Amino acid sequence: MTIALFCILLAAIMPIVCAGLAKGRDMNVSHKDGGYDNRNPREWIAKQQGYKKWAQSAQENCWEALPFFAAAVIVSHMLGVIGWLPNALAVAFIMLRVIYVAFYVTGKQRQRSLVWMAAFFVNIAIFLLPLFRA
Repeated sequence: MTIALFCILLAAIMPIVCAGLAKGRDMNVSHKDGGYDNRNPREWIAKQQGYKKWAQSAQENCWEALPFFAAAVIVSHMLGVIGWLPNALAVAFIMLRVIYVAFYVTGKQRQRSLVWMAAFFVNIAIFLLPLFRA
């Protein structure tokens, strides 16, 4: 298994981490006291503000980014582009997405958007690597 393929697993775990950020502190508090309500999780999260709401939005965005990233890595591998460059780009994508989540949860919208764009272009680069294979 290559590093790039392993990064697909990391990208798949990232939304779960975001869900933990959104719900984590309130898991031990009764929903009657304002804690996480597992019977109505969507209603509960819709009422949240600040970092909890942003962490939920980051989770949704991580789910949205996953299929394109996975496809880019798999297509690149299927077409024989395996080595340091796709691995480095996949790691860069994961690192950018971690920074993206950090900016999202801390309410740094401008920086978040710039990092999102960088990760998007890295993903495009992974997808297009087979075009530039020697």
